[in-house]
Amino acid sequence: MATGGWGPGAGPGGQTGHPGNTTGGQGWGPPPGPPANNPYGLPPQGGPYGPPPPHPYPPQNPYPYVPPAPTPGRAPRRRSRLWFFSLPYLTGGVIRSAHRVATRLFVQAGEDRIQDRTVDRVQVARTVLGAAATVVLFLVYGTDRGGWQDAAAGSAAQALIAPVLLIVGGPLIILAFIYYAPPHLRPHLRSRLRVPLKAVGWYVATVVVLGGTLFGIAQLAKTDLHGWQGFVVGLAGLVALAWGLPFFVLASLYSARSAFNTGHVHPMLPPVVTMVFVWVFALFNLIDSGMPAQGPPAVQLCSLLGGPVSVTAVALWELRRMRTRYGVSVRGTATAPTPLV
Repeated sequence: MATGGWGPGAGPGGQTGHPGNTTGGQGWGPPPGPPANNPYGLPPQGGPYGPPPPHPYPPQNPYPYVPPAPTPGRAPRRRSRLWFFSLPYLTGGVIRSAHRVATRLFVQAGEDRIQDRTVDRVQVARTVLGAAATVVLFLVYGTDRGGWQDAAAGSAAQALIAPVLLIVGGPLIILAFIYYAPPHLRPHLRSRLRVPLKAVGWYVATVVVLGGTLFGIAQLAKTDLHGWQGFVVGLAGLVALAWGLPFFVLASLYSARSAFNTGHVHPMLPPVVTMVFVWVFALFNLIDSGMPAQGPPAVQLCSLLGGPVSVTAVALWELRRMRTRYGVSVRGTATAPTPLV
């Protein structure tokens, strides 16, 4: 009995009811795929031009990173937008801005500067040991009333006065250095004075602008200002104090440390300038304050000469290292490699 193609076909031996038989009855039809006896062979694979060649780079996951599952607990606290108007954030932004500008103007590595990390570590270690020795001296032998404040004020004053002394006495040291060089190198060294002179000009301009602004604001504050005029004067004074003073302090520190970028003239010039001015400062301290009052005479002498002697020793070692390790000398060529060791 025909089933119309939907009923079970004949089973083995002509029995009905076997759905998988494809030789007798209708059943469910042949299994998927090409017929068993296809006279034309297998159908073409991959189009009329044969199977596609294998891809040289297997496909990868375009999103390899799987974010971690959120951990149960308290959700992270989002920072309020009012934080960007808070005093700590504004103070940090002002200091970063002043530091960036001061670094661009007063810290410029010369083409022939030797970037020796060993020398930098020794200089930092000498500074730390000097500060620690001063603290130990105060703790052991005591200080007068206001001794800590006087020491801090003296260090800050030296840092601010150092650029002024460099501007006044630096040209004499540079001229003596150039005169000591061989005659054929003097024009080359003089041609490199542009960068130090530009740094000196920026520092003088900073002092003049900041001092003139503060003086003008002080004079205007004595007059009777109301309304928008008082607001403008107060805003100008706030900007001058908030940005100008940190910039002036950083410019003074960086100018003293780099000796107004004198490394552009010759790699050996900054250590020479440092040796000369450290003894100048020691002489000024002796004339102004006399011998230190802490401890016996031997300790007082060490306190007075410890800083200049240690700075001179490090500077002489740096000059010797330049000469023996990198082949740089005062009366030789000014060109030197820039290793990072």
